[in-house]
Amino acid sequence: MGEMRTKDITLPRLNNLKPTLESTALKLMEEAGELAQAIGKFRGMSGEGTSLSEKQVVDLVLRELLDVAQTAVSLLFVLEEEYDADVGAALERHIQKLIEKNYLRLD
Repeated sequence: MGEMRTKDITLPRLNNLKPTLESTALKLMEEAGELAQAIGKFRGMSGEGTSLSEKQVVDLVLRELLDVAQTAVSLLFVLEEEYDADVGAALERHIQKLIEKNYLRLD
């Protein structure tokens, strides 16, 4: 099989919060909404005038995207710690699904 190109980031377990499945899922949706708003500004779709430069908007998109990623990682911790989920096995199944759907090719 060929090399799979990946993007590795390491995000912390937030140890000053007491997240639940429900609270973290809701937070994930909130952060995804903020990401969508930032992208809307990037594409001029927000309906509001903006004086932000492209770099400022890209920085905003990155900030919101990392908030989404942090919240997703927090949810992974909740699933592991509260529900004994095997994230590693789920990741392997996820990669296989991407291959089966032809989103990812290894050659």
